[in-house]
Amino acid sequence: MFGYIGGLLLLIIIILLLVTNIRVVPQAKAYVVERLGAYNATWQVGLHFKIPLIDKISRKVSLKEHVIDFPPQPVITKDNVTMEIDTVIYFQITDSKLYAYGVENPMAAIENLTATTLRNIIGELELDGTLTSREHINGKIRVVLDEATDAWGIKINRVEVKNITPPRDIQVAMEKQMRAERERREAIIRAEGEKNSAILIAEGHKEAVILEAEAQKQSVIRAAEAESESILMVQKATADGIKMIVDSAPTKEVLAIKSLEAFVAAADGKATKIIIPSDIQGIAGLATSFSELIKEDKKSAQPRING
Repeated sequence: MFGYIGGLLLLIIIILLLVTNIRVVPQAKAYVVERLGAYNATWQVGLHFKIPLIDKISRKVSLKEHVIDFPPQPVITKDNVTMEIDTVIYFQITDSKLYAYGVENPMAAIENLTATTLRNIIGELELDGTLTSREHINGKIRVVLDEATDAWGIKINRVEVKNITPPRDIQVAMEKQMRAERERREAIIRAEGEKNSAILIAEGHKEAVILEAEAQKQSVIRAAEAESESILMVQKATADGIKMIVDSAPTKEVLAIKSLEAFVAAADGKATKIIIPSDIQGIAGLATSFSELIKEDKKSAQPRING
């Protein structure tokens, strides 16, 4: 009876030992296993069995990306300005064995290495260069840390300078400088606006003068065209009249009389002296004599009628 109970207890103990030594490694985890105090294996995701009293899980490592925000570190620039800079490190464990056995305290080692590297980099820069060279500082720190942490099984993904805090008096001087710069830019923008406004007004006046001159030019051109058309019409009418006279084949006497009428019309009752060509004068004398003969005939005929 006691033998049966003892065997049953032994079986229960064995089952409990087996059950308690079964391990399931979750996602993004790795277990470093030692056997009799020496490194044996690294368990990845899945089901594993640990030999009781022989195997030991020395370290559970997270394979996720880690973020460490280091406190501000005092640094001195090349121009002897003391400031405080705090950094943020993004890293990931790539080799669990090296991470477990490479360095005693990986986080402290990374913090100290970051601080010394930051002091070396800032010591080569002046204040203005430090404030405007965040990308340069980030890149140099990441390269140095990545090379140093390879032996620790750590991969440095990114390094970011979080804050750069210069002394208070430097901050006040920078604020004054920024204020003066903003006022200067405001004055420049205002002057540019006034300049553009004056240019636009001058261009408007110029265009108005040009348009007015163009209108006057078009008016003069149209008046000249109208006068030209009037002259052409008068000349055409004169030519047509001459053509009609030529077509009617007038005698010399008719032409002379027409010429005389033209001279009378030219005088218009206002001229005190008219110079008449000799050929027209002869015709005019002939016409006057003929007119006087007609008048004498009329006078001589009147007494005969009365008698």
